[in-house]
Amino acid sequence: MKVFFDTTAFVKRYVDEPGSYEVIKICRQADLLILGIICLPEMISTLCRLVREEKISAKDYRQIKRQVLKEIETIEICSLSPEVIKRAIGCLENNSLRAMDALHLGCALIINPDLFVSSDTRQILAANKEGLTVLKL
Repeated sequence: MKVFFDTTAFVKRYVDEPGSYEVIKICRQADLLILGIICLPEMISTLCRLVREEKISAKDYRQIKRQVLKEIETIEICSLSPEVIKRAIGCLENNSLRAMDALHLGCALIINPDLFVSSDTRQILAANKEGLTVLKL
């Protein structure tokens, strides 16, 4: 099974929150994990915010970051390409999305995964509309 995670879902692999168990289970079952190129910077941004909000410690941040950087080596990364940008623009024109969410969708539409996993309601609606098989966490 080929699974594409957006950042809102993939971060649950490393930070215990609702949906974390499901993400870990999907990761174990998947033959191929795919992320958009923007996922890692968004994850670091999320983790830094969690440190500022004192929801995780600076030590936890460093440990999670090390783990993410190690594991990212085994995950397929979808780069930005003219076709991804074209698909993202189409998603923006046809849905109520933020630019980064449209880039995730543009990547997923090019990759054509068996499953698109997200926790973002607007992105999930757009992914459904674009014909992706979606799991909302």
